[in-house]
Amino acid sequence: MNNDTLNNDERAGEDYAALAAGIDEWSEPVLGLARSLHAHPELSFEEVESAKAIVALLERGGFEVETGTSGLATAFSASVGSGDLTVALCVEYDALPGIGHACGHNLIAGASVAAALALAPHVDRLGITLKAIGTPAEEHGGGKAIMLEAGAFDGVGLAIMVHPVQDGITYNPTGTTAQAVGRYRATFTGKAAHAAAAPHQGINAADAATLSQVAIGLLRQQIPDDHRVASYIAEAGQVTNIIAEKAVVEFECRAFTLPEYESLLVRVKRCFEGSALSTGTSLEFESTEPLYEPLLQDDSLASYWTAAMDSFGRDTSPAAKMGGGSTDMGNISQVIPSLHPWLSIPGANVPIHSHDFAALADTPDAYKVMLEAGTALARTIRDAATSPAERARFMAAAYRRG
Repeated sequence: MNNDTLNNDERAGEDYAALAAGIDEWSEPVLGLARSLHAHPELSFEEVESAKAIVALLERGGFEVETGTSGLATAFSASVGSGDLTVALCVEYDALPGIGHACGHNLIAGASVAAALALAPHVDRLGITLKAIGTPAEEHGGGKAIMLEAGAFDGVGLAIMVHPVQDGITYNPTGTTAQAVGRYRATFTGKAAHAAAAPHQGINAADAATLSQVAIGLLRQQIPDDHRVASYIAEAGQVTNIIAEKAVVEFECRAFTLPEYESLLVRVKRCFEGSALSTGTSLEFESTEPLYEPLLQDDSLASYWTAAMDSFGRDTSPAAKMGGGSTDMGNISQVIPSLHPWLSIPGANVPIHSHDFAALADTPDAYKVMLEAGTALARTIRDAATSPAERARFMAAAYRRG
């Protein structure tokens, strides 16, 4: 690479035009992919056909693909180039139970794959090794957290992806974040007895589960506005004439910092402990998923992205703090310079994780901004690779476990 030309406006303009042309070239197969993912949603760790379809398209674009990355059957790592700066585009493709792609992961996959395909012919000139890393189970399971620990992100100097949100949220990700979240199972164990003949001889685990829900509901009055607790009773008896011997409550806690999260978790666990004490049941806790850590946005990457989205006439005004939500991209961002900007779907004035949002993630307007986002992701990587100071920073930040 010739450093004298790295920040030349004329060179940048030529590169942007070439990347846009690459997006156009691949737009139809990428649109086909995104629509197919939406039409055939698959849940966490079950994204078999989704992963196959994405891998097939990346292989068409010249990527060498490893499947089953990190021991996860539906994960993959696709690579092209051999430059000394390694860049990762994260690809998500899992759906939600019952409501499909109500978080728009079909658009996440489309944007990342479009960017990867557009960048592939330019990796040698940019001096990068480009990876498109398929990360399953973002909704539940923490695929990225597992893959980070297993080495899938070793050597990566920057990681990037985009996430759909409702209409009206700015495309400027500077200062935005996402909450830490931990998910757990509380199991109450009591004693079975005939509910009519000898109820006094039983110890009712279902009562303990009910009390825990009431206690958590009351606790919500005294926690900060940006903290979240959610739970549901997964099991609490099977028939009415047997005192429930076992009850299971699934729950999660969220906060924007790890110390706040840990403090909240202690208070929530006490709700369960008090319920067990008052009913005479025993209680066990277990973690059901990896902890999702808070999201850190890299300011330089955010500025490159914002400039690209501004060129499409999108709202890039300063962002307000996000009100909630979590992502396992937070774990990546804690150890690798990262960007996770927001993709505002026009007309999506409905909450994410709803049937209505799922429908809006499969519209022409959604796919238009998806391809714009793919272009912006590609431009962001190009700008990061061609700024001498930033390139050096990202190379120095390359992830090394331990």
